Formats: sequence, structure tokens, C-alpha cells
Amino acid sequence: MNRWLGLALLLVTLTGCSITPRTFQPVDPIAPDRVSHQAWDKIVEAHVHDGQVDYPAIQASSRLDGYLRELNRIDPTKLPTKQHQLALWINAYNAFAVKGILDHYSPMTLWGRYRYFIGRDYQVGGTAINLYDLERQVLIEQFHEPLMHFAIVCASTSCPKLQPWAYQPEQLDRQLVQAAKAFINDPARNRFNRMRKVASLSMIFQWFEKDFVESAGSVLAYIARYVDDPELARELAQPGYGIEYLDYDWSLNGIPPKEIPHVGKS
Repeated sequence: MNRWLGLALLLVTLTGCSITPRTFQPVDPIAPDRVSHQAWDKIVEAHVHDGQVDYPAIQASSRLDGYLRELNRIDPTKLPTKQHQLALWINAYNAFAVKGILDHYSPMTLWGRYRYFIGRDYQVGGTAINLYDLERQVLIEQFHEPLMHFAIVCASTSCPKLQPWAYQPEQLDRQLVQAAKAFINDPARNRFNRMRKVASLSMIFQWFEKDFVESAGSVLAYIARYVDDPELARELAQPGYGIEYLDYDWSLNGIPPKEIPHVGKS
């Protein structure tokens, strides 16, 4: 918790007023009915296994750069439905998070988290945005969907697992619930001691408590919707459980990318 509080203080000091993108002017725009996440789908299908990312394999391919170029040709405001827009932003976040690692940014330290989440801009529809603003100002403020917290992945061990498929507007509701259940029922991320009536939870539930409380009345009532054990779900939905939060592991969620040697000028 102290690590995240330290980051929060750093953000207040360094960020100032954030500009959230509202208008987009992509060069050579892709028509809304031609927008596809097939390229990202192929990347994660080939190089993500049980949440572990093979960064060197992605690094050796040109597919990610191609998908990032596609994102820069899309105007999110022109997409036909909120489902299309939300799927786009979730996939964009995950692709940018991978790109940040390939560019040797890392959230493992306090300063590293500032550089990774705020100090690195990406392009959507000709407009720059960083990971912090994408999460807070776009995903949270514009969509009000707490399930997205289990879909976006900031390349760390304690994050939700990166799924081996892209989020698709036609399947988004099912995919978000699937990701939530996978995260909430993973004992490496959340544990429930029914004898002591204590829930040991991911820090995600503390950092974004407001989102879960607004949706379900309490963090535990929200979690109860997605736990596999019906009896445990009934217990969590009632008063009596305490909460403790687990330390967050910021180590990399996969095989580190290869270092690119710097060639000096002659």
C-alpha cells in the first residue's frame, strides 16, 4: 500500500492538469465498420500462455507495431456502440502496456511506475495518451464498468492475467465476466479464510474501491457476484467478513525482452 501511496503523491506533484482526449483526427482513418482487433488477437494467442507473456517473441515480430499503427488510424468516437469503444480502449491499454515493456520501461520501482504509466505517451486516432489517463480518465470516467479492472493488464505479476484473446464488442460482456471470475477465484490474487471470516484481497480492490462500492454497495458484495462457490458467495454478501490486502507484486508477468544494444556514432 505504501508503494502505491508514494506513487499517488508523485502523481500529484508531477502531473499537474491532465488533458483527456475528447476529439481525434487520425490520418488515413479506418472506417468504423472496418475496425478490427484481429492483429492483437493473433499476438496474444501466439505469445501469451496462462498469463505469461513471451516478450522476446513479440519483440521479434512486426505484428505489434502494425496493430499500434492501426490504433492511430481509429477515431474511437465514431465507433457505433459503447461496446465497440470499450473493447477498443481495453485492447489499446493492453497493447500499450506490452509496448512499454518492449521499450524497456518498467513499473517495478516507484520512479519506474511514474515513467511507465505517465512518462510514456501512445497514439490513438492522432491523439497522445498515457496509460494512467487511459485508465482513469477514459475507462473509469467514461464507461463506469468495474469489470474492466480485471481486463486491463499493466505487465505485472499481481495484475490480472493477460488473456490469450482480444476483447471483441460482440463478445465483450461474456469476456469481461470470464476475466473477472478468473481473477477473483485465483488464490494467488484473492483468498478467503472461512474459519476466520477474512478475505485477503488484491490491492486492486482497495485502489478502486469506489468503483466496486458504487456498483454493489461494498467490495465484498461485488466479489460475491463472481466467486465460484455459491455458499461463499452468500457469506460474502452478508456482514461479518473482514478484509486485508495482499502486497502487490510488480515483477514482470513473463519473459523479459532482449536488451537492444546501443550503437555509438562514429
